[in-house]
Amino acid sequence: MDDLKKTFREGETGVKSGVRKADGDESLTDKLGNAGDEVRKTLGNAGDDLRSKDNDRTDDHDRRL
Repeated sequence: MDDLKKTFREGETGVKSGVRKADGDESLTDKLGNAGDEVRKTLGNAGDDLRSKDNDRTDDHDRRL
């Protein structure tokens, strides 16, 4: 499931970047938007990686406590 979410994030970030560049002019606002999307993507992927590693060490009962 995490690979699916990563793939979706990659695609979403690429599409947003492409739409911002569609007018032919990449403004400072576009660059900031792209940077923010990259940060969100990276943090989301890192969070998924941490959760998957945590799931390897604990079972559902321990996580609820």
